[in-house]
This record gives sequence, C-alpha cells and structure tokens, in this order.
Amino acid sequence: MSERPVRVRFAPSPTGPLHIGGVRTALYNYLLARKLGGTMILRIEDTDQNRFVPGAEDYIRESLEWVGIKLDESPWVGGPHAPYRQSERKPMYRAYADQLIRDGYAYYAFDTPEELDAMRERLQAAKVPNPQYNSITRTQMRNSLTLPEDEVKQLLDSGAPYVIRLKVPRKEEIRFQDLIRGWVVVHSSAVDDKVLMKSDGMPTYHLANIVDDHLMEISHVIRGEEWLPSAPLHVLLYRYLGWEKTMPHFAHLPLLLKPDGTGKLSKRDGDRLGFPVFALEWHGTDAETGEPTVSRGYREEGYLPEALVNFLAFLGWNPGTSQEIFSMQELIEAFSIERVSKSPAKFDQAKIKWFNEHYLRAKPNAELAPYLLTALAEHGINCSPEKAEQVVGVMKERVSFPQDFWQEAKYFFEAPIEYDQTVISKKWNPQVSAALAAYADGLPADSEPSANAEVLKNIFNDTTAAQGLKPGQVLQALRVAVTGAGAGPDLFETLAILGTGEVGQRLRAAVERLG
Repeated sequence: MSERPVRVRFAPSPTGPLHIGGVRTALYNYLLARKLGGTMILRIEDTDQNRFVPGAEDYIRESLEWVGIKLDESPWVGGPHAPYRQSERKPMYRAYADQLIRDGYAYYAFDTPEELDAMRERLQAAKVPNPQYNSITRTQMRNSLTLPEDEVKQLLDSGAPYVIRLKVPRKEEIRFQDLIRGWVVVHSSAVDDKVLMKSDGMPTYHLANIVDDHLMEISHVIRGEEWLPSAPLHVLLYRYLGWEKTMPHFAHLPLLLKPDGTGKLSKRDGDRLGFPVFALEWHGTDAETGEPTVSRGYREEGYLPEALVNFLAFLGWNPGTSQEIFSMQELIEAFSIERVSKSPAKFDQAKIKWFNEHYLRAKPNAELAPYLLTALAEHGINCSPEKAEQVVGVMKERVSFPQDFWQEAKYFFEAPIEYDQTVISKKWNPQVSAALAAYADGLPADSEPSANAEVLKNIFNDTTAAQGLKPGQVLQALRVAVTGAGAGPDLFETLAILGTGEVGQRLRAAVERLG
C-alpha cells in the first residue's frame, strides 16, 4: 500500500433509514479526513435495486447534514470522480469482470437456482458445515471451469442466464493489516467463490466496491466489523486486478451492542427498548403488513446534534485523557484510528442524555428561546423573545430536552389552578397565609425598575420578620402559591420574571382558595 493523499469514503446503501452505527462510521471517516487534511466522499451503493427504498437517499443526506458531517464529494455536491451512485456507474464494472475472466481469476457459472439448492442439500446431508460454492464444490457444478469450451460459448451466445464468480484459490493464506486489529490472516478455504456480476448485469457489492474505491483513489476504508469477513475477498480482488500496491488501508470498527451487551444493536431494538436508533425520524412501511410505520429519531426527540456526535465518538474511541466534552473541531484534533478499540461498545442511552443536558445548558439563552416560543405559539400564548430568554435561562439547568421547556415552565405563562398538596399539608397555615397576603401587598409596582430578584427577596425577608416568622417557614408555601409546584429554579428569579403584578394576583388567589 502506497502513501498518498488521504481520501475516505462513506458508502451507504439506500435500503432504508441510516442506522446510528452508520452515522458513527461516517463520523469516524470524517474525523480522520479532517485530521489529516484529506477528502470526505459519499458514494451511494445501490447495486441491489430490489432493496432500493424511495426516500432513503434523501434521508441519508439529511442525517449527515444534521450532525454536521460536511461532504467534499457526493451525488449532491459532485466531484472529479462522478457519478457517485453505483447504479449510474454500471457500464464500467463489466470491463473489470471480463478482465478477471481473461486472466483466469473469475469464471462464468450457469447453475440454476434448483441446482444450487441441490448442491447445498448434498453438503448438508454430508454434514458439511457452512455449505458454500467454493474451490471444491465448483468442480461439480455447471460453470466455465467444468464445461467444454464450445458449450460455454454456446451458452453465452444463446443468452443463457449466468453469473460471474471469483475463482478463489484452494490453499493460500490471505493476509492484510487492519489499522485497528493488526494483522489478519485467513485461509482461502474459508472464502467462497463470491458472485461478482449478477444475472441482471449489475455488479455485486464486492466488485463495485473495489473498482470504485480504486478509481476514486480511496486511501482508507473505515467500515463496520460486519465487513471484516469480506476483507480477504477484497484483498484478492485488489491483487487480481493489479492494484495491490495502491490498496487502501483497512480499519474495521467495533460492533455497537445493545445496552445489556447481549448482541448487536439492531434497527428493531429502538422501539423495543424505548430509544431511537436513527438520527432522524423515519416514515416507512411494514414489510409484512404494508402498514405505515414511524421509527423514532434523535432529532425529533429533542437531542442536539453536537450531543449525538460527542456520544457516538466515544462508542469505540477514547482520547486517552479524562476529557469527555468535545466540540467537532476538538474531536478532529484529538482523533486517531490507533485509539479506536476492537472491543464492542455498549450503547448507553443514559450517557447520551447526559451529553444532551450538558450541551443544552451550555447554549446561549437566545438560541434556546425559539424552542419555547414555538411551543407557546402552538398553545396560543404570546411572549416576547426577551421574556422567553429569561425563562429558558432559569430553566435550562432543570431540563434534558428543548421540548421540556414548555412542560416544566408552563407556570410562567399560566397561573396555577392546582397546588402541590404535599407542601400545602405541611407548610400552609393561617400564619403563613397572612404572611403571603402581606407580601403581596408590599410588592412594588411592575413599572418600578428596581423590582429585581434581590429586591423581591429582601422584601420577603422583611415581611416574614414583621409577621414573626422565619423565611424558611414561608418560602416553600410562597413557591407553591405562585407556581403550583413544590420545586423549581431560583424562586426570586422566577418572581422577577413573572412580574410583581402577576405575583401579587397569584398570591391573593392562593390565599383565597387555600384559606
């Protein structure tokens, strides 16, 4: 493998929503490219037209844009190696398949589905584990290695259906170095004669992937561990096509496990376990019933993209320090493939919630206020941007998601009609009621500029002292009378945001209702 400019690619298939593991793969590719001053490419691998799902490509694009992965070359931005959809590159693959046949590294296989089934049944009956079409079984099948040359020509000329298979050597060690796992050695007897060209003339993933990576000058292939068994086959293809010296570096990322560590995190686990496994909400169709389905997305559930990125970065990689909070730029600066683990990573939903709370609290109030303003508008409530900023400012330490602002801060806009009975039963009595009534009467007018939290607190302390009470005897009752809740953000900040006129009205109403 020669050293050359860094070019990485993320190559999803448009067969449905992009799984969160795919987002992590794209992220690691992006971090490496930016760290080494390289190029980030996206290629749509749509050779399997039977599995194509309308809308999936747009979903992939929107998901990557939302998390902040910027593409240098793709179907949408173009680039010097266009087209970037494999279905649009179909004519070029055949030439490489023909080259492999001419050089003796591939062959035509004319086996019917029935003949293939019969072969597998014979092997199963003989107790052969993992029956496959390989260097041994191909000698008993209908292909250009077993049929006379004139019969092969006749079949081809007549348009008989066939596939092109790779001719894997029978006894050979296939070696390659993985940047995460070190040297990987696989005996060729464990590799079957994979189909390279299907009967419909479309290449399989294996051939198209190798040809495209070579022509697009990919320097590093960073992909999920599930592709590790295919890597020896790909090494053979690079060798047989004469490209071994420019073969990219391989790095196979660790699996993402379910939170309990019992298996790979799948697309179905989200609904079953109660959390999203997709970046964005996906509207699809149930394969069995044909009914519309909706799969949850992190964006729609109120997660911030920077929280998801920070969380995903740590699913398999660590910086070697105690630092946990990283911006995208900091991740780029710290990232290295050498610090990616080969051990599977458990998906910890509590941890991503922790990241989300951090990023939510770090955001300026002006950026958070629109979330609250949108919810208020949906409920027909008018609010100035200034007040919305004040409310989110005191509430953001108490919420996990942007949509929580409305639910948790509703009392800033609606006077309570119910009160926390636990507090009322413990803290409310005639003395407290009288003190709250006196406090309401002693509040300055709304128009008075000095009615800030500190002033309101001093008035409260003076009022309770005049009533012969300590502030602690009245404080929780004051909160409940004004907000209806027994807990919340700083009470006097809350009163200042509400305004003294509104606070006075609520106190008088509570005194009247509660006696």
